[in-house]
Amino acid sequence: MTVVRLLLATIAGTAIANNYAIQPALATIAADLGAGLSLIGLVPTAALAGCMAGFALLLPLTDRIAPDRLVAAHLAVLATALTVAATGSHPAVLPAAYLVIGAAASVAAQAGVIAGRHAPAGQRTAAIATVAAGMSAGILLSRLAGGVLTDLLGWRWMLLAFAAVALAGAVAAKLLLPGARPGADRNLATESASQPGIDRGSATGPRAGQTYAAALVALPRHLRRHRALRWAVASGGLWYLAFHLVWVTLALALAPLGPTVIGLYSLAGLLGFAVLPYAGRVTDRYGPPTVIAASLLIAAAGAALLATGLDHPPVTALGLALLDAGCFAAQAANQSRVQALDPRQSGSLSSVYLVLYFAVGAIGAALAAPLLHGAGWHGAVLVALAALLAALVVDQAAVRGERPQRLERDEPAPLQT
Repeated sequence: MTVVRLLLATIAGTAIANNYAIQPALATIAADLGAGLSLIGLVPTAALAGCMAGFALLLPLTDRIAPDRLVAAHLAVLATALTVAATGSHPAVLPAAYLVIGAAASVAAQAGVIAGRHAPAGQRTAAIATVAAGMSAGILLSRLAGGVLTDLLGWRWMLLAFAAVALAGAVAAKLLLPGARPGADRNLATESASQPGIDRGSATGPRAGQTYAAALVALPRHLRRHRALRWAVASGGLWYLAFHLVWVTLALALAPLGPTVIGLYSLAGLLGFAVLPYAGRVTDRYGPPTVIAASLLIAAAGAALLATGLDHPPVTALGLALLDAGCFAAQAANQSRVQALDPRQSGSLSSVYLVLYFAVGAIGAALAAPLLHGAGWHGAVLVALAALLAALVVDQAAVRGERPQRLERDEPAPLQT
């Protein structure tokens, strides 16, 4: 593992963590600012909405701007927005700041694109997987870090600590990441000596003559062109809705126990991190539909355990572990399917998928507080379970819908007599 690849994985993990680290502190923040949970509960939704906007508007910039400048700029904006959120006195400042924080945190997806583009020949998948592991670790450990730092330092200093990490990442990115603009082939050979482990000959730029605005306008066409992409968005969005609904509801329901206790439950998600490499190998062997179906059944079993209540922490931890493992594995298989639709445009396809995937996930986060208030923990988890089962039905319908097309395409021509 090169230093550059490790840096990209670290940046991805620490950046995306900002979307989740504040969740254990929501009740504490609401009490400190004298605001209702209905307002402060919008913070996770704002973060996801900002991240979604970042995937749509900022991810295509990886084809146009040098990695060192692009990543450093995003991390500098992230540090600034976190500082604003930490020092603001009005409750409305927090959701507004988290729109910007979420958008800047989308640099995690940019890190994956950069790692794959500049990986040495034959190591592209390994590079992308390394960054994906960093993102997963950031998501899994963010709630624990946020909860512990809130208890030790207070929520404002917790945000400032994350701002310092982002600022350090910006400096490291400017010093260590490739400085060649994508497509600037004349600079690639010159810089290769100073960036060990990076094959700049694999860098590619945007299609000739296509402006940035034209590239953005073209993104929705992929959704119309690829039926399988629409199915992938529908099924993936449903399980991501369930994922966020459970985790945000858990943070609100366990608020009386304190941020650290809430954060400790995130360790249950380590099972999801552990199954990622195995899920990738199984997907390559048996195909995405099989892995997605098995993963969603595992996630549904976890939701069923959670529906029994929060009175038994070991059962809650097991339920969360199964839910995370199922959702993580399904997502890995689904992204593999999306990128396989047209490898030449995998970046654009992933952008469309991630935007809609996060949009539906943001709905799950927004539903958490109202469902907890109106239907309690059991009602909220049952809604999540229904979403997981609906995702399974949608995915299987997609498989059945695609199978006749495959058979027709693969059927040999009749013998001529």
